[in-house]
Amino acid sequence: MNRSDVWEQSSALTSLADFPITRRWPPQHPDRLQLYSLGTPNGVKPTIMLEEIGLPYEAHRVDFGKTEQKSPEFLSLNPNGKIPAMIDPDGPGGAPFGLFESGAMLLYLAEKAGKLIPADPAGRWRAVQWVMFQIGGVGPMFGQVGFFNRFAGKDWEDKRPLQRYVEEARRLLGVMDGVLAGKAWFLGDDYTVADISMLGWVHHLIGYYEARELVAFDGYVHVHDWLERGLARPAVQRGLAVYA
Repeated sequence: MNRSDVWEQSSALTSLADFPITRRWPPQHPDRLQLYSLGTPNGVKPTIMLEEIGLPYEAHRVDFGKTEQKSPEFLSLNPNGKIPAMIDPDGPGGAPFGLFESGAMLLYLAEKAGKLIPADPAGRWRAVQWVMFQIGGVGPMFGQVGFFNRFAGKDWEDKRPLQRYVEEARRLLGVMDGVLAGKAWFLGDDYTVADISMLGWVHHLIGYYEARELVAFDGYVHVHDWLERGLARPAVQRGLAVYA
């Protein structure tokens, strides 16, 4: 059975107990949203979001050391083999609904709860554009900085890849810094999914990825202050601690 076959099976299921992933990670609270993740920059997006909006959930740890993200059970929910993924037992129409991709999960949860995304169409699309900015730019580029600065790439003799991603990370931080000048959050006074999508990435860049000096982070004063405001939020602290 290939990945597409497994996915087609799971996408048509109507009972939480029928999802193959629940066999590897049995739910203790089947009435709650089931989250399969880890404390990576993408992995903490849904935990922060869920803590912010107050929806009850059950967090399952996907062990990368055991390559659980490549297991048939996990692939049945996300054929791409990446965290995070989730099952909402009360999805659209009241049926269990599986979803993957952290950006899609943020938008789904925002609409489900009616929180952290503007109700007016123009505001909503402003929030969505910053989520796309994170997905297309911040995540991939900051992740490459982490790979070449802290992980296997640090041993590469050729430092041009590291420099290339450092320069792009600085450019993106510059974009963010300019937008945040005079603002508390990316949409102004309103904290939204736009901010949640990026908090984990910036936090990891200067912490876990050990790139604070490398990207000259403290020179981006507006991003610095935005991050401090975000990390001061109790829900963000709880969300970061779920898989710590």
